[in-house]
Amino acid sequence: MNPRSGALLVLVAVAACSDASSPASGDDAGVVSPADDGGKPITYGQTYTGGEFHLGPVDYAETQWHNACAPGTKYATSVQKAEGALLAGLWSGIPGVESYCDACIYVTTAKGKSATLRVVTYGDTTPNSIDVSPEAYKLLDTGEYPRSMTWQFARCPDTGKVMYEFQTGSSEWWTSLWVRNARVPLKSVEVKSVNHASYVPLDRGTDGTLTDGNGGFGKGAFSLRLTGMDNQQYVDTFDWPSAGVAGAMLTGQGNLQ
Repeated sequence: MNPRSGALLVLVAVAACSDASSPASGDDAGVVSPADDGGKPITYGQTYTGGEFHLGPVDYAETQWHNACAPGTKYATSVQKAEGALLAGLWSGIPGVESYCDACIYVTTAKGKSATLRVVTYGDTTPNSIDVSPEAYKLLDTGEYPRSMTWQFARCPDTGKVMYEFQTGSSEWWTSLWVRNARVPLKSVEVKSVNHASYVPLDRGTDGTLTDGNGGFGKGAFSLRLTGMDNQQYVDTFDWPSAGVAGAMLTGQGNLQ
């Protein structure tokens, strides 16, 4: 597996949908199936088929590769605790793959094993496969080869409130953050603030950050509006600078459902 060239070293994995020429994206995603009695979560968008799962390893310690969705200082301990150890990496060939940082996927193997995994990285590997953490591999592997599986984006387990991790270089003039622990894969994140009278979208970076490079949030109250793949919306409001200092980890009032 080769790391993504020209950027952070990353670990990961793959996936292509049943029509390999048209990978899934948030634009055409919708609720596909409700939770059932077998514990399958709500899933979104196209099903990615024909791939395999591999022991990356994907891990918070970054024992072999940097996680593409993390800052240089790795995932914060509080985020690790909330998002859990069942981790995955996605193939970098998915359009807008960086927009799926911290989303969940539901994986089903050809042998009938399944698990909901949290995406923490992406990069280059053979198409139609994902890389997983040791904990996820233990749940999915039964000794088969090839390790065939399919997956879809999915609602995450309820592990608490949304978290907002600000980049250390953030200020009222240039504001950038990660959204962590959202239950639903995000279609967009917008801000309304002293500098923005109405909601404006934040730009997604290749490391999964969301940035307001057009003057920043400014000093004063600001609201962040999250829109999920299922079009539900959730808003948190904070004060700057007391709640938005560089490198701050803010906790919201709730989460998407």
